[in-house]
Amino acid sequence: MSPALKGLLFFSLLQFSYSLANGASAPVRINIGSAAVSTSTLSLWIAHEQGLFNKHGIEAQIIAIRGGPTLVASLVSGEIQLAFTSGVSMLGAVAQGIDLKMLTSISNRVSWKLIAGPKIKRPEDLRGKRFGLQSAVGSTWMYTMLGLEHLGLDPKRDNITFLVIGDPVTIGHALEAGRVDAAVLDPIIVRRLMGKGFSLVADLSSANIFFPGLGLGVTRFYLQQNHEVVEKIVTALVESFAFILSSKNKEAVLKTLMKHLRISDPAVAEEGYQEHLASLNRKPYPSIEGLRNVQRLMALQNPRVANLKVEELIDDRFIRKLDESGFIDRLYRTHGVK
Repeated sequence: MSPALKGLLFFSLLQFSYSLANGASAPVRINIGSAAVSTSTLSLWIAHEQGLFNKHGIEAQIIAIRGGPTLVASLVSGEIQLAFTSGVSMLGAVAQGIDLKMLTSISNRVSWKLIAGPKIKRPEDLRGKRFGLQSAVGSTWMYTMLGLEHLGLDPKRDNITFLVIGDPVTIGHALEAGRVDAAVLDPIIVRRLMGKGFSLVADLSSANIFFPGLGLGVTRFYLQQNHEVVEKIVTALVESFAFILSSKNKEAVLKTLMKHLRISDPAVAEEGYQEHLASLNRKPYPSIEGLRNVQRLMALQNPRVANLKVEELIDDRFIRKLDESGFIDRLYRTHGVK
């Protein structure tokens, strides 16, 4: 046997021994549900498409599920193991006695914008108008309520009505078609509509309104039984943040954004990308202040929500571990993120 062949054989045996020693096994198959179609879902899409879940031994299937309540129902039934959702649907479920935990949050403030038809220029022009929503009590409803509150408007007093249309992209199309008069939407969708003459009534990102952005939710039972799997998923999502924030990955991130939001204009995608970078939590701890804001508004429709201790909904052990170990800071340095 030649020396070169002997060397190749030795290297192969060494790799095999290393795999055995480290307990190499097949990836764990996990279903992650998501109801949102917006830049807020970017970290989930990137973790999946850039192989970050696979890197940590997770074979993730991203399942689109319409509406927060349906998403939570799928979580409870076991159809999905984790949900990428907001504190709105989480709090609503906990008020019904469902034991859930919120693990992460991509942001802690509202970054969306209130956009309206071309003839609507001022906040007072919104009186008597129709707003498009994704669901009756969900994130888009919450953003809308907070936006109206910020502008000094009240839905009942000012005869403002809400129509359930669909995801934010669909709401944008409904606004163009005249089916609704206004909506609070993702900045990237707003940018496209402004290019067609629609009016920006309020930029809520400058209003400093606390709100828990999308993050991972899980049942307490699944978390107790599979904490190692959940930790790997949280780690992959944190890595997706570093990928998104790294300038060297900008082209790949924009491509993902344009594909999922069905955007063809690079300028629109660029603006949405920059707005998302500005709002993204580098260390995605769930926001207690945001959850309290959600609780305050949800209690208007469901008094039981007012009695919940929002602190008990949060389980930040995995983010805290990654943070305190220095993993997150090292990750950003590796990606060249300042």
